[in-house]
Amino acid sequence: MNEYTPWTLFTDVGIISMLLLMGKLIRVKFALAQRYFIPPSLIAGFLGLAFGPGGLGWIPLSENMGTYASILIAFIFGCLPFASETKKQGTGSRVKRMWIYSQTGMLWQWAFGALIGIGILSVFWPVESYFGLALPSGFCGGHGTAAAIGQAFNKLGGEDMMTLAMTCATVGILCSVFIGLALIKWGTKKGYASFLTTFEELPHELRTGLLPKEKRLSMGEASTSAISIDSLAFNLAIIAMVALGGYGISKSVSYFMPQLEMPVFSCAFVFGILMRFIFKKTGVLHYTSPRTIGHLSSAFTDFLVAFGISAIKLSVVMNYIVPLSILLVSGLVFTLIYVLVVGKWLMKNDCWLEKALFTWGWFTGTVAMGIAMLRVADPEQKSHCMEDYALAYLFIAPVEICLITFAPVAFANGYGLHFGLLALILGACIMAYAWKKN
Repeated sequence: MNEYTPWTLFTDVGIISMLLLMGKLIRVKFALAQRYFIPPSLIAGFLGLAFGPGGLGWIPLSENMGTYASILIAFIFGCLPFASETKKQGTGSRVKRMWIYSQTGMLWQWAFGALIGIGILSVFWPVESYFGLALPSGFCGGHGTAAAIGQAFNKLGGEDMMTLAMTCATVGILCSVFIGLALIKWGTKKGYASFLTTFEELPHELRTGLLPKEKRLSMGEASTSAISIDSLAFNLAIIAMVALGGYGISKSVSYFMPQLEMPVFSCAFVFGILMRFIFKKTGVLHYTSPRTIGHLSSAFTDFLVAFGISAIKLSVVMNYIVPLSILLVSGLVFTLIYVLVVGKWLMKNDCWLEKALFTWGWFTGTVAMGIAMLRVADPEQKSHCMEDYALAYLFIAPVEICLITFAPVAFANGYGLHFGLLALILGACIMAYAWKKN
């Protein structure tokens, strides 16, 4: 193995950047990539996987790509406390239904993965009890959570978990689009769609991702003068400091309590909340730019997806192909049934299909894929789905952080079954409340 140096990092970032640009070119030039809303980061990841060290070996990417994903997720979670802008739109009843719908689905997907891994997959195949967690990590969590869970289990001796979770995330994104578009056609035929458009009617910028000059938005206000420090550098420095603080907390916890492994991304999120509080008290928060930090988070995510897919070890996937296939197929069926059945019952006549399509995209791919599905089903955003989701997610986020943080801890200490049952029961309690009120 070649010696790893700063120039190795330089080369890896440069190569992935080239692949991202190639992915963008493919998205702009090929109608198939546009029709299925395939993100350039996903294309870049597939190119890296096919031509990198895990494939044909034509691209000299290093073997440290999995580590990059673990670092980038710390930056992404460090952005969260600073990237949100308070919006007070939407009605309480709509937001409440969206919260019930999303929170229960998230809890039950984690419960499903945990329990099928313990009760079926680890019984009939030589896999670890936590194998099933690859499903919710990659589906509901996306590549970011897959990196976080992979990093956590890697510290606990589960070196294959990163590849398994990243594979689930990649398959999830593809299924979110292909099955999502099939659902749109099915909903139209059944008369469930309220505002449906066709792909051909979508604006050119939504298909290619290239904004015309008159539709371009500012990436954020400049709150500092470049004569002292550039505003982008200022916001990036804050996020880098938060990520480093999270790393320091994680190492400190490990030093004083070796039996407890706190993920760096969780610590970065907590440290970010603390720094936001301090910044608010001291007036520094006024000079941060939520929009700029939001764009930084998106940029980190693009690189994470590209690096994460490129780092997938195909040999590991083939070793687990049978239980992994069962996990993916059963997870897709479970999620599809939940999204359609519960969505129709809970949302009733309040644009249930549009909100189900968004939730399907989120629960199997990413929020971005959910938005892509929503753009087709509700191009003018008359369903108010995004407004409701933005407010509901304020209450969902803490639960999601807890699930990601404590799932590895629970399984490492022999409480995996308890974790799965707890998630199942909490989701059932929320659904019972909805049943009573609905």
